[in-house]
Amino acid sequence: MAIITLVSASGSPGVTTTALGVALEWSRPVLLVEADPTGGSALLTGYWRGQRDHAGLLELVMAERHGVLADALPRMVIPIEGTDVSVVAGTKSHEQAPGLSRLWDPLLLVLQELSGQDVIVDAGKLGNEYSPKPLIRFSDVTLLVTRSSLPALAAARSWARTLAEEIVPGHDAKIVLVGEGRKYRAAEITKALGLPVLASIEWDPARAEVFSAGAPFPPARFGGEQVAERAFEQSRYLRSVRALATELAKSGVAGNEVTHKREGARHG
Repeated sequence: MAIITLVSASGSPGVTTTALGVALEWSRPVLLVEADPTGGSALLTGYWRGQRDHAGLLELVMAERHGVLADALPRMVIPIEGTDVSVVAGTKSHEQAPGLSRLWDPLLLVLQELSGQDVIVDAGKLGNEYSPKPLIRFSDVTLLVTRSSLPALAAARSWARTLAEEIVPGHDAKIVLVGEGRKYRAAEITKALGLPVLASIEWDPARAEVFSAGAPFPPARFGGEQVAERAFEQSRYLRSVRALATELAKSGVAGNEVTHKREGARHG
C-alpha cells in the first residue's frame, strides 16, 4: 500500500478537489483522509453538499484516547457509492483542531498497517499549528499543489525547500501544477522551486466544481445529462486528473497500473 499526501503553500489551489479526483480515478481501493485542520469539511459541505453528516476525525480522536484507533477506523469511513473510495471526513470547525495534535502519530502507524488499499491524505495548507506533519513527512510522496501565477509560486518557493529538507529519506516531494501556462510552464516552475513537476491539472473551474461543490456535470452543447456526463469523462480536465494518478503509478507509488474505474459516482 502507499500513502500520498497533498498540501498547499497558500490560497486555495485545489488540494481537496485534486485529492478527491485522484481517489475517484484510482485503480485500487483507496482511503481518502481529510486531514486539513482548518475545519469546515470541504467534502461534507462541498462534494456531498451538506447532505451527509459524519464525525470522522473527531471520533478517531476519541478512539485514540481509548486505545482502539485501529479497530475504530473502518467504522469511521464514508463509502462513495459506485466506487472503491472511502472517506474519513475532517473537522467541522477550526476550534476542534487542537484535539487533533495527538492523533497524527498514531494515525500514521495505523494507516501504514492497512492492507489492500492505498491512502490519499488532504493535509491542507502548510504552516498550520495543528498540521498533520507526520503524514506529510512520512508519506511515500508528498505533493505540493500550486497554481502557476507569480504570487502562488512566491509562496510555494520557501515551502518547497522546507519539504525537500523535511521529507524523510526514501520518500519524495513533488509539485502538482494547477493551470500550467497561466503565467509559467512546468519546466520554469521546476527550476524555480527545486522540485520536479509530477503532473499538471487542467484549468477548468466549471468541471472542477463536480468534485469541489458536488455540482452537476456542465451541460454539453447538445443532449441531456448522459451526454453531459460523457463529455465530462472525456474532458481535458478529467484526463489531466487521470494522468496524475497514472504518473503516481509510474513513479512506483501505486502497486499497479492506474486505470479508470469510477462508475458514475454521484454526490448524494
